[in-house]
Amino acid sequence: MGIFDWKHWIVILIVVVLVFGTKRLKHLGSDVGEAIKGFRKAVNTDEEDKPQDTKPAPPLNQPHTIDAHHHKVEEPARKD
Repeated sequence: MGIFDWKHWIVILIVVVLVFGTKRLKHLGSDVGEAIKGFRKAVNTDEEDKPQDTKPAPPLNQPHTIDAHHHKVEEPARKD
């Protein structure tokens, strides 16, 4: 006899029906379904809005090079 025995589920179901009523439980499934659809749609639109990286990042465990250019910087002439 575990905590999730079928008798326990019957008692839980009866308590839920008494607390919420049958009218609310009829619409509960469709409300949850609409909420899940809205969440999935929001997640998909956020992923589409992100710009795609053209160059993949190097793996973290391997060394990589950095492209750099050097320029000679001359100091401005001083007025003494």
